[in-house]
Amino acid sequence: RKIIFEKQWFYLDNAIGHIYGTTFEVTSGGNLQPKQEVEETTTETKEAGTDNRNIVDDGKSQKLTHDDIKALKDKGIKGQEIVQQLIENSTTFRDKTEFAQDKYIKKKKKKYEALITIVKPSTRILSTMYYAREPGKINHLRYDTLAQMLTLGNIHAGNKMIVLETCAGLVLGAVMERMGGYGSIIQMYPGGGPVRAATSCFGFPKSFFDNLHEFPLSKVQSLLSGTFTTETLPSDPEENALVEEESNGLSEEKQASLQETEEEPAPEAPMEISPTEEQDTMDINAEDVEFKENKEKENKENVREKQIKQWERRKKLKEAAALLREKNADGLIVASKFHPTPLLLSLLEFVAPSRPFVVYCQYKEPLLECYTKLRERGGVINLKLSETWLRNYQVLPDRSHPKLTMSGGGGYLLSGITVILERGKPDSSNSEALKMEEPSSKRCKLQDLPC
Repeated sequence: RKIIFEKQWFYLDNAIGHIYGTTFEVTSGGNLQPKQEVEETTTETKEAGTDNRNIVDDGKSQKLTHDDIKALKDKGIKGQEIVQQLIENSTTFRDKTEFAQDKYIKKKKKKYEALITIVKPSTRILSTMYYAREPGKINHLRYDTLAQMLTLGNIHAGNKMIVLETCAGLVLGAVMERMGGYGSIIQMYPGGGPVRAATSCFGFPKSFFDNLHEFPLSKVQSLLSGTFTTETLPSDPEENALVEEESNGLSEEKQASLQETEEEPAPEAPMEISPTEEQDTMDINAEDVEFKENKEKENKENVREKQIKQWERRKKLKEAAALLREKNADGLIVASKFHPTPLLLSLLEFVAPSRPFVVYCQYKEPLLECYTKLRERGGVINLKLSETWLRNYQVLPDRSHPKLTMSGGGGYLLSGITVILERGKPDSSNSEALKMEEPSSKRCKLQDLPC
């Protein structure tokens, strides 16, 4: 299929079989050809100005018009030659400083040289791309904040992680990449099913998905209370309704056809029917019977397929429920558009003691409420509410400086470590412990102090 990327369209057929990092040149017709390593001709001229203060950008410095450049493209002239001609026909190029000339050449190469490098997908690349192009889909989760989440959550191979996210599967993919296919992940999802659009972009092998389980948020309370069953799944009523509608539709059609045949009045006098008409009516009846039989077979196959899918889904749901019932998860990651407090308080029940948890939210206020609720509840230590500050720098010879445009905010993180929560003891024990005297080693009398 045709790929459109930054005003450039091409087909990826010729890229199959090449290693990651190969640079391709887009030829006529959108086909890709590996770029041959040729010594680049130095387009830089020796002449350069001392400063740019006298250069006026009035749009008249370039002699080549838009039509001239289009004509050069139509002739099949390569981008490198077009850039060279633009430099030669610019009246202000030689007056620019050496740095400004480099910037001009780089800008024109990007515009006219159709070069594409295919790189291996990674968390850094995908998170940067999503944040730059579609930040709303990932709840404005910035790439450095995602890196903090993976570090604070202690994600590594062999873990048993619980992940709840509504970031198009980006956080799930980051966790899967860090774990490398070892360990197990239980993805909690709202609604009818999990969303994994970004996860599919990582290009993970099938073995990575063997230990990936999914569990609906709507079943969490029933699992905690011990009333969990797999008989009523979120999509079961809809599928049953569809099956019933199909069967009802068939029966109604049959009943209507039967009623029509019954209601047809009997002919008063016999009519003469020619042999050709008899043959036509026989053929039509035979076709109707075949059509009905084929339709019934298709409906039966569809019902079977739906039943098989239901059984598979119930089996997977039981496996995920069995893993959660063990209540020994090694960590919890939450990055959703929902309020974090009720989600975290219920999901922490499945996490083992002395394990980290991380909650991401675009705004600070929900996490502040979550912080106070956790303090009241207990069972957690080392609670931290943090925000990372990011500033990009341009690092080039003799012109390194912070970039003028920078991100306003990358969201907030609430992290902590679980401990055993003793539910049986009343809160009065804590007040008694506070009233206890200090140990003798910490007591200090005035008379013992040196004068």
